[in-house]
Amino acid sequence: MEINQYDIAIVNLDPTIGSEIKKTRPCVIISPNEMNKHLSTVIIAPMTSQSKNYPTRVQIKHNDKNGWVVIDQIRTIDKQRIAKVVDKLSEKEIKKVKETIFETFVE
Repeated sequence: MEINQYDIAIVNLDPTIGSEIKKTRPCVIISPNEMNKHLSTVIIAPMTSQSKNYPTRVQIKHNDKNGWVVIDQIRTIDKQRIAKVVDKLSEKEIKKVKETIFETFVE
């Protein structure tokens, strides 16, 4: 399966501990394509259908529904957790995700 940066994939996040986002859900692939091509792991940001308007959350539209990319729960997973790729972020959504990652982790 080809996995590209900013794809939306269905990922099994279980088992989890404590406040980590759990269950099988859409996630955005954050890791760059060079890593995705050569490593058996990818970096993802889980999505949720309900969220407060936190500065670390990016609202997107996926599958005709509003959702949130949860930047504050970014993690590395093995590719075996990915069931399938179902969509891709729009250019506008990619820009907002990049800005939020930068504001969260760089500044």
